[in-house]
Amino acid sequence: MMKRTTLLSALLGIGLLAGAPAALAAGGEEQHITDYSFSFEGPFGSYDQDQLQRGLQVYTEICSGCHGLRYVPFRALEDLGYTDAEVRAYAANFFVPDTGPDAQPGDEREAGPTDYFPKSGVANAPDLSLMAKARAGFHGPLGTGLSQLFNGMGGAEYIASLNTGFTGEEKEEAGTLLYENTAYGGYLGMGQQLYGDDVEYADGTPATIEQEAMDVAAFLMWAAEPKLEARKSTGIWVVLWLALVTVGLYLTNKKLWAPHKGKHK
Repeated sequence: MMKRTTLLSALLGIGLLAGAPAALAAGGEEQHITDYSFSFEGPFGSYDQDQLQRGLQVYTEICSGCHGLRYVPFRALEDLGYTDAEVRAYAANFFVPDTGPDAQPGDEREAGPTDYFPKSGVANAPDLSLMAKARAGFHGPLGTGLSQLFNGMGGAEYIASLNTGFTGEEKEEAGTLLYENTAYGGYLGMGQQLYGDDVEYADGTPATIEQEAMDVAAFLMWAAEPKLEARKSTGIWVVLWLALVTVGLYLTNKKLWAPHKGKHK
């Protein structure tokens, strides 16, 4: 059985133009980023709670051994539809440093809802808390953000594409085995992690490699933007309010100046 290396370690130190199906990596190789369709994209998009739960399962069973989510508190999982008891039971599977008055250096305890996910367990494994935002690639013309508004951030597409982009080609350099990946745009030191049927989804969804990749990418997008839906809702109301104010000011201006139009000194 192939040994699992650090999942998504290729996300470190690589420039990304995720807004296009093909872009150039830092070394000049062509990257192929699939434009997946996620429910949270667009100004009215929202998270698919079932998909987020599936993504959490993929993270837990495949990613968490190496990669942490140190900026995500366990209690935030209640936003995914879990009860307080379920969150407590889930958190108890992790251990965090014990900072109690009687704790000795190196002591650990079971995590609780108010604790955060542990840090990465492997030295060169990047933390995934903000990875979906770190790989954002849709910026729009002149940095206006219009492309992000309609197409999404782009980070989730990159994460999903990376997990499905292994070609099976390998090479050895300086004693290190490297793996070709079309999303990375070359060879990287991370082997393929998702093969399909790696997990058994509780809701019966077929665990294809693409489904797993999209689910974990959506979950990491939520980890990086847990308040995305509230932000979009607020933004829409602000835009509507500004539109009403603009119309009101225009009509007021017309009324104030109407009696003076056409008059000459």
